[in-house]
Amino acid sequence: MHHPWRALRGLPGVTVIWRKLPVDVYAMTNGTDRIWIDPRQSQAERRCTIAHELAHIELGHRQGCSDHDELAASLLAARRLITVQALADALVWSHDLDMVADDLWVDRDTLDVRIKHLHPSEVHHIRQRLAAREDGA
Repeated sequence: MHHPWRALRGLPGVTVIWRKLPVDVYAMTNGTDRIWIDPRQSQAERRCTIAHELAHIELGHRQGCSDHDELAASLLAARRLITVQALADALVWSHDLDMVADDLWVDRDTLDVRIKHLHPSEVHHIRQRLAAREDGA
Protein backbone atom coordinates (compact mmCIF):
# COMPACT_ATOMS: atom_id res chain seq x y z
CA MET A 1 0.00 0.00 0.00
CA HIS A 2 1.28 3.46 -0.91
CA HIS A 3 1.72 5.81 2.02
CA PRO A 4 1.76 9.41 0.73
CA TRP A 5 2.57 10.89 4.13
CA ARG A 6 5.56 8.55 4.39
CA ALA A 7 6.60 9.61 0.89
CA LEU A 8 6.35 13.24 1.99
CA ARG A 9 8.61 12.53 4.99
CA GLY A 10 11.17 11.27 2.48
CA LEU A 11 11.27 14.74 0.91
CA PRO A 12 12.69 16.92 3.71
CA GLY A 13 12.76 20.02 1.49
CA VAL A 14 8.98 19.99 0.97
CA THR A 15 6.88 21.94 3.47
CA VAL A 16 3.14 21.48 3.98
CA ILE A 17 1.18 24.61 4.89
CA TRP A 18 -2.32 24.08 6.33
CA ARG A 19 -4.61 26.93 5.29
CA LYS A 20 -8.24 27.42 4.34
CA LEU A 21 -8.28 27.71 0.57
CA PRO A 22 -10.96 29.00 -1.83
CA VAL A 23 -14.04 26.83 -2.32
CA ASP A 24 -13.36 23.78 -4.53
CA VAL A 25 -9.58 24.07 -4.02
CA TYR A 26 -8.30 21.22 -1.86
CA ALA A 27 -4.62 22.01 -2.24
CA MET A 28 -1.97 23.56 -4.42
CA THR A 29 1.77 23.36 -4.87
CA ASN A 30 4.50 25.50 -6.35
CA GLY A 31 5.88 22.29 -7.83
CA THR A 32 9.11 22.35 -5.89
CA ASP A 33 9.03 22.76 -2.14
CA ARG A 34 5.61 23.98 -0.90
CA ILE A 35 2.20 22.32 -0.65
CA TRP A 36 -0.81 24.21 0.68
CA ILE A 37 -3.64 21.97 1.96
CA ASP A 38 -7.08 22.95 3.14
CA PRO A 39 -7.60 21.33 6.57
CA ARG A 40 -11.37 21.00 6.09
CA GLN A 41 -10.96 17.70 4.22
CA SER A 42 -11.64 14.22 5.53
CA GLN A 43 -8.73 11.93 6.31
CA ALA A 44 -9.19 10.03 3.02
CA GLU A 45 -9.40 13.31 1.08
CA ARG A 46 -6.17 14.54 2.69
CA ARG A 47 -4.47 11.25 1.80
CA CYS A 48 -5.51 11.58 -1.83
CA THR A 49 -4.71 15.28 -1.93
CA ILE A 50 -1.15 14.86 -0.66
CA ALA A 51 -0.58 12.01 -3.14
CA HIS A 52 -1.85 14.25 -5.95
CA GLU A 53 0.32 17.22 -4.95
CA LEU A 54 3.39 15.00 -4.58
CA ALA A 55 2.69 13.69 -8.08
CA HIS A 56 2.78 17.29 -9.37
CA ILE A 57 6.19 17.77 -7.75
CA GLU A 58 7.52 14.46 -9.08
CA LEU A 59 6.23 15.23 -12.58
CA GLY A 60 7.84 18.69 -12.52
CA HIS A 61 4.59 20.63 -12.75
CA ARG A 62 4.78 24.24 -11.67
CA GLN A 63 2.08 26.77 -10.79
CA GLY A 64 -0.58 27.19 -13.45
CA CYS A 65 -0.88 23.54 -14.47
CA SER A 66 -2.75 22.64 -17.61
CA ASP A 67 -5.69 20.22 -17.67
CA HIS A 68 -3.27 17.63 -19.05
CA ASP A 69 -0.94 18.18 -16.06
CA GLU A 70 -3.86 17.83 -13.63
CA LEU A 71 -4.93 14.56 -15.23
CA ALA A 72 -1.36 13.22 -15.18
CA ALA A 73 -1.05 13.99 -11.45
CA SER A 74 -4.48 12.51 -10.73
CA LEU A 75 -3.64 9.32 -12.63
CA LEU A 76 -0.29 8.87 -10.92
CA ALA A 77 -1.82 9.41 -7.48
CA ALA A 78 -4.77 7.10 -8.20
CA ARG A 79 -2.55 4.31 -9.50
CA ARG A 80 -0.32 4.55 -6.46
CA LEU A 81 -3.19 4.62 -3.98
CA ILE A 82 -5.35 1.94 -5.61
CA THR A 83 -3.71 -1.22 -6.86
CA VAL A 84 -5.70 -3.34 -9.28
CA GLN A 85 -5.71 -6.17 -6.73
CA ALA A 86 -7.16 -3.92 -4.02
CA LEU A 87 -9.73 -2.53 -6.46
CA ALA A 88 -10.79 -6.02 -7.51
CA ASP A 89 -11.10 -7.11 -3.86
CA ALA A 90 -13.26 -4.08 -3.07
CA LEU A 91 -15.48 -4.58 -6.13
CA VAL A 92 -16.02 -8.22 -5.20
CA TRP A 93 -17.22 -6.98 -1.82
CA SER A 94 -19.50 -4.18 -3.15
CA HIS A 95 -20.67 -2.52 -6.36
CA ASP A 96 -21.52 0.69 -4.48
CA LEU A 97 -18.64 2.96 -5.49
CA ASP A 98 -18.96 5.17 -2.41
CA MET A 99 -18.48 2.08 -0.25
CA VAL A 100 -15.62 0.91 -2.47
CA ALA A 101 -13.89 4.29 -2.07
CA ASP A 102 -14.35 4.08 1.69
CA ASP A 103 -12.96 0.54 1.75
CA LEU A 104 -9.91 1.66 -0.26
CA TRP A 105 -9.44 4.72 1.96
CA VAL A 106 -9.66 7.15 -0.97
CA ASP A 107 -12.06 9.85 -2.05
CA ARG A 108 -14.59 9.21 -4.77
CA ASP A 109 -12.79 11.44 -7.32
CA THR A 110 -9.61 9.38 -7.01
CA LEU A 111 -11.55 6.13 -7.37
CA ASP A 112 -13.38 7.47 -10.43
CA VAL A 113 -10.10 8.47 -12.11
CA ARG A 114 -8.60 5.05 -11.41
CA ILE A 115 -11.61 3.20 -12.81
CA LYS A 116 -11.94 5.44 -15.87
CA HIS A 117 -8.30 4.89 -16.83
CA LEU A 118 -7.89 1.18 -16.18
CA HIS A 119 -5.53 -0.62 -18.54
CA PRO A 120 -7.24 -3.41 -20.56
CA SER A 121 -5.25 -6.04 -18.64
CA GLU A 122 -6.54 -4.53 -15.37
CA VAL A 123 -10.11 -4.65 -16.66
CA HIS A 124 -9.56 -8.30 -17.56
CA HIS A 125 -8.23 -9.07 -14.06
CA ILE A 126 -11.20 -7.39 -12.39
CA ARG A 127 -13.69 -9.17 -14.64
CA GLN A 128 -12.07 -12.50 -13.79
CA ARG A 129 -12.35 -11.77 -10.07
CA LEU A 130 -15.99 -10.73 -10.39
CA ALA A 131 -16.80 -13.82 -12.48
CA ALA A 132 -15.16 -16.04 -9.87
CA ARG A 133 -17.36 -14.45 -7.22
CA GLU A 134 -20.45 -15.11 -9.34
CA ASP A 135 -19.35 -18.75 -9.71
CA GLY A 136 -19.08 -19.04 -5.94
CA ALA A 137 -15.28 -19.28 -5.83
